[in-house]
Amino acid sequence: MISAFFKCFFGPRLYRIYKIDDQAGRPYTDNLVEKVGDSVVKLMNFCYSFCKWTSPVLLFFFYGKVSIYFTTEGMIDLGRLGVRVGAFVLLALFCRSLGRLMNTDYVTFIEILSQAQTNNSHELKTLLRHYDSGFGKWPVDYSWKETYNFDKTEGKPVTSRLVKAQPIDDGFHLRLLSYIAANTFGLRLAYPGYTDLINLLTFNMLIQGRTNLVEDKKGYRAKLEAEDGNHIDTMFVDRRGTSDNGNTLVICSEGNAGFYEIGSMVSPLDSNYSVLGWNHPGFAGSTGAPFPSQEQAAIDIVFQYAINKLGFMPDNIVLFGWSIGGYAVSWCAKTYPDIKAVILDATFDDIYTLAFARLPKSWYTLIKTTIKHRFNLDIGDLICQYNGPLRLIRRTKDEVITTSDTPIPAIVTNRGNFLLVKVLKIRYPNIMNEETESLLWRYLGCGTTEKESLYLSLGVEDEMCTSILQSYVSEHGHAFPYDLGNDLPTDTKNQLVLFLANKYMVDFESTHCTPLPTSHFQIPWSVNYQHISS
Repeated sequence: MISAFFKCFFGPRLYRIYKIDDQAGRPYTDNLVEKVGDSVVKLMNFCYSFCKWTSPVLLFFFYGKVSIYFTTEGMIDLGRLGVRVGAFVLLALFCRSLGRLMNTDYVTFIEILSQAQTNNSHELKTLLRHYDSGFGKWPVDYSWKETYNFDKTEGKPVTSRLVKAQPIDDGFHLRLLSYIAANTFGLRLAYPGYTDLINLLTFNMLIQGRTNLVEDKKGYRAKLEAEDGNHIDTMFVDRRGTSDNGNTLVICSEGNAGFYEIGSMVSPLDSNYSVLGWNHPGFAGSTGAPFPSQEQAAIDIVFQYAINKLGFMPDNIVLFGWSIGGYAVSWCAKTYPDIKAVILDATFDDIYTLAFARLPKSWYTLIKTTIKHRFNLDIGDLICQYNGPLRLIRRTKDEVITTSDTPIPAIVTNRGNFLLVKVLKIRYPNIMNEETESLLWRYLGCGTTEKESLYLSLGVEDEMCTSILQSYVSEHGHAFPYDLGNDLPTDTKNQLVLFLANKYMVDFESTHCTPLPTSHFQIPWSVNYQHISS
């Protein structure tokens, strides 16, 4: 009995019992004792998180109260308060544990989980996946130690793909302010999904989303251990053998407040692809925090899991990133260039301009230092190091990645435009000159209808442009940059730049957060593939 009580005391929350064969799925029903205790624990966790988030403001407040709190009498009062709060929390935990011990469903679940933690067999994994619960206590399904040359003595890999942050060479006061800003409000402004508030507001939706993926889509949830020690929450839906697209795996990377349960997995699933979703570090069941280095480690273990555990070859994997998820996708594409394709939806080139457009100008130095050394999401530079098929989706009413302050965002300030220009300059340097770039910006400043009119008015001949590109590839290969354009007339260059822009980027008439319809989820165009198939 004592052993069972302690298992319940330290056990995770149980949310749902999934349907098994003909037995319908149902939410876990906690009794009154457990419900009251758990409510208190949730409240205290939220208060702790809120105090941590607002710690700079709280420190400023208490700094003015030094004479009150930092005296012998004041410290005694604070100590008494701490003891009372601690006793209150322990009482709540005791009530929650007692309630769980009286619940047959929870006792059955915690016994299976306890056995799986010591004997992670296939049979126990199957039994455990009949439950939806807190992910912290789940056994690891795949670890980076199974992937890399692991030095057991040192406890680290012999080689690592991850890029370490550069040391800051600014003054001490700026380093300190940068660290405080990044680890308090900065991280949560960049990734609202990392906050307890967003997790609380989306809690029921996440459970429902996982239920749909597991019960309706036959999804397989797995915990991955990344190189930095974080645990990454993933969901895999296998369509191999059920559709023509099923042999292609789409790895989805969500936005800064997105979760795989309610995020971008929908579009490739509706197109009958096999899909692997994952949550950013610190989001839902994933641990850690979404700093760039941790994002790299997360997408790296997800990709290795797809290859080594799920059995997909790199050339059958498509990386799909929405918004800030484009950072992890771009890093992965640069690191694993043999993938099938990359699709970036509502993604920007870098975070500098967006931050400067929205935060106070007086914070310029702090913003620059913090972003440079702690949030350097250089998507444009990373994706330019990838030479494979690429598709950019620009949302014409995007209110998030535009820098205009007008009620209706100016489409020309959409940072996806800058991403396209940067890619074309790297891939086709002799076609992109001052004149053609000016024409391209004129084209990008148009809405969908105006773009079509400009395209027709310049007499762009798709067949001629395709023929020029295919002829070059057949003679020189597909490797970028293309040494094409020096001997072409201006009119042909103009046609080529609009043709390429039309192939690389498509418009979606929507705002930033509207779900992407399946009509826009297509494998990117590629000259090389066109040439081979002709």
